Amino acid sequence: MAGGKETPRQKMIGMMYLVLTALLALQVSNSVLEKFVFIDEALQMQGNELVEKNNKLVGAINSEVEKKGNRPEDKKALDKAKKVREMTAELKGYMDGLREKFVEITGGEDENGQLIGAKDDEIVSSFMVTQGNGAELKKRLNDYTRELIKLTGDEDFKMLARDAKDIDIAKNDPDQKNKTFEEYYFMKTPTAAGMATISHLETEVLNYEARALEDLAEQVGAKDVEFDQIVPLVRPASNTVAAGAKFEAELFITASASGLNPTFMMDNKEVESGQNEAGIKYGKIEFTATPGNYDSKTLMAEKQFEAEIELNDSTYKIKHTYYVVKPVIQVRSAALSALYMNCGNELDVQVPALGTSYNPSFSSGDAQVIKGQQAGKVTVIPKGRSKVKLTVSNAGSTLGTETFDVKKVPPPNIEITNRGKPVDFDEGEKGAALSSIRVSAEADENFAREVPKDARYRVESVEVKLARGGRQIKVDKFTSENVDLRAFRSLFRPGDQLKIKIERVSRRTYTGENERTKPLQEIYSIPIN
Repeated sequence: MAGGKETPRQKMIGMMYLVLTALLALQVSNSVLEKFVFIDEALQMQGNELVEKNNKLVGAINSEVEKKGNRPEDKKALDKAKKVREMTAELKGYMDGLREKFVEITGGEDENGQLIGAKDDEIVSSFMVTQGNGAELKKRLNDYTRELIKLTGDEDFKMLARDAKDIDIAKNDPDQKNKTFEEYYFMKTPTAAGMATISHLETEVLNYEARALEDLAEQVGAKDVEFDQIVPLVRPASNTVAAGAKFEAELFITASASGLNPTFMMDNKEVESGQNEAGIKYGKIEFTATPGNYDSKTLMAEKQFEAEIELNDSTYKIKHTYYVVKPVIQVRSAALSALYMNCGNELDVQVPALGTSYNPSFSSGDAQVIKGQQAGKVTVIPKGRSKVKLTVSNAGSTLGTETFDVKKVPPPNIEITNRGKPVDFDEGEKGAALSSIRVSAEADENFAREVPKDARYRVESVEVKLARGGRQIKVDKFTSENVDLRAFRSLFRPGDQLKIKIERVSRRTYTGENERTKPLQEIYSIPIN
């Protein structure tokens, strides 16, 4: 992040970029990766707003200089402001060129305007890291920062392009701290994420430009406004919030005096008031954003509230529009494609857009749901063979419903060993050495890996029969996995068959219950030598 003095809007932009880089570290699914295109578009939109704002500020400086009679010192400040605008336009043009180059070298766009190489994480990485374009971008960003310091005299500007060791969120991470600027921002970065990164850096440049222009405006009094009316204003941390997250804004008047004591309202209810460092009073607006009718393309829902300021027998009203973003739900589990029936399928359900306000609850009519100790951790136990629908909510708002297929538990494999070694069913065993065998049930390898707490089997009943020439010589039943054959051994003759029938196998479930199951094979025959 750029650092220095940041507005709530700038902080929101920084938070969006942190979410983006966190998603990359998690190796998200393709469906989530495609949403990075939307993040890129949102950052570009904010960048365009900053360009317009900064152009107006230069115009305000020019008007103020003319109003004050074009004094030499004021004209110097104006010339510096124009220089800042030129430098920014040149740097932004270069960065826009990088974004266009990303599109070109990864295959361009399809007939629907979608990025063909949006998911490619090699080409942009090579272009920026290996081919040196990232180092060139770093030089240009930091040269720009140095020029701003010279023009404004403001030493608080930090270098825009910094290596990982100089970034707070990376400097203590052993996997990141030794990376250069270009490696940290662009190595193994998909095209869509690389474009969003460029857009993020552009907003940082425009924020720096705004700070520089504000410094220069103060030198000519461009910020001194003579108020002739009182206007209410809502200033949100961001006009775009995820459903389930908090919408935060400041409601205040743009002109004030020490004797004024305004009352602030939202939707006909009084809100808490505060006072900033300059002594200006404002109303605090905070509420949990609820879902709405999301646009199928932007995944945003437009909403509105009405704010009022009551002041000296007058009421000033304003309607404010904001947008609720449909949250993207990420589900991670060992069982990737489906959930196992009557098993404790442990899931990690995350909604990165909600950040620290994410404290979900889960519900399902198709399964038992057990919430974990950490936010997003949940165990789902399907009740039947049909699909399972898991509803995710946060702060009383439904974020969405995820649907999972349900699959049967695979039958266990039976292992029969003699003195710790597998029995040879082809060549047989020597009767003199066959005093006992162990009959155990082992879980399918994938099943044991995906739901280890459900992969616990026990052989409860085994029938052992000694056969010779089609006749039954002896039969016995055992209720233990350890089968004692000493009573059979004196009867063994070469050519006999010792038949093992698995009569009962149980599985210990996640909830501690015993569930009867059938093994993959139930009857085994051991030739006697």
